Amino acid sequence: MRKFAIATVVAAAFGSAAFAADLPVKAPQSMITQESAMSWTGFYVGANLGYGWANVGVSGASNDLTGVIGGGQLGYNWQTGPLVFGIEGDFQGSGEKRSDSTTILGTTFTVDQNIPWFATLRGRIGYAWGPALLYLTGGASWQNYKLSVSALGTTVEDDATKAGWTLGGGGEWMFAPKWSAKLEYLYMDTGDTDVTLFGTTFSGRAKNNIVRAGVNYHF
Repeated sequence: MRKFAIATVVAAAFGSAAFAADLPVKAPQSMITQESAMSWTGFYVGANLGYGWANVGVSGASNDLTGVIGGGQLGYNWQTGPLVFGIEGDFQGSGEKRSDSTTILGTTFTVDQNIPWFATLRGRIGYAWGPALLYLTGGASWQNYKLSVSALGTTVEDDATKAGWTLGGGGEWMFAPKWSAKLEYLYMDTGDTDVTLFGTTFSGRAKNNIVRAGVNYHF
């Protein structure tokens, strides 16, 4: 009788172990949270800070406008497998400026140039693995380019917002749930700006290079 009871207990124990082995194993909560954080799909908003240098060809003046830039961005990503598609808009304040003097036919002209602000609206396509994302981006750009020329107490200027295009790329890293950091380069080209003073025409076209680092919060 005792042997029968022992055999029954042993059989029940093995049966329970076999049943437990067939049950699905639930992933730890930390793993679930980490996997959820790796998705790039959704809206995001952020801020950035960087540096810009614009190549502008103006008669007798330097072609380098440099300065600090900073602003904010808003966008949406959609991820399918490792591919990430998105759209992003940004608005930037800019300290890019330059002042030069040149003498033409005995008259000294002072040429002032600056880019107070610019904005872009771009598509993005990237490849993600884990928390990392590499992407290309391109679309429309708008730059407020000011060209002012002074001579003999007279000043003429053009202060207009020019539309153009932009192209670039960058990388982004999800360093914490809902938070990512990015490093990005953009090239922007907008239309010509012309001013004429005393029969001399000065023409400028802002071809802007931007490098910026930023932080995004993902909803």
